[in-house]
Amino acid sequence: MTHPSRRPPRSRRDRHGRGLRGRLVPAEVPLSRTRGEQFDDLVLDAVEDLERRWERELAGVEFAVEDVPWVEHTDPDEVVLDADVLDDGGVPLARLLPAHREDGREVPPRIIVYRRPLELRAGERDDLADLVRDVVVDQVAVLLGRDPEEIDPTT
Repeated sequence: MTHPSRRPPRSRRDRHGRGLRGRLVPAEVPLSRTRGEQFDDLVLDAVEDLERRWERELAGVEFAVEDVPWVEHTDPDEVVLDADVLDDGGVPLARLLPAHREDGREVPPRIIVYRRPLELRAGERDDLADLVRDVVVDQVAVLLGRDPEEIDPTT
């Protein structure tokens, strides 16, 4: 038996019954990109510039972006840290995981860039772009056993 006083569940809308009508900005407009997507673009730009010059040396290297470092479950023997990348000895800005064998297969070296620590250290977007580039260059320098100035003379 149904009760006539029961109303069907209301849809989630504002108090005027309008709710969200759709995207505020078209997908083609840069404003519609999230901060994470914009950060990924900065890392890709830095990596592409370096790959042009160091194509053979960086052929198998994987680059990744994570929001924050996951420090607790990382084996210290697997991590190569550059003192400059740690900045103040606190939260890492990036991490280099060297090549290793896992379950009988070869795992390539991996450079992980951490978005939130870098965003917090950079004041403006231009500063963030420079900082991302410096961190990527430092990690590539550690990986290749070279000076950062040799990897990217513009730094």
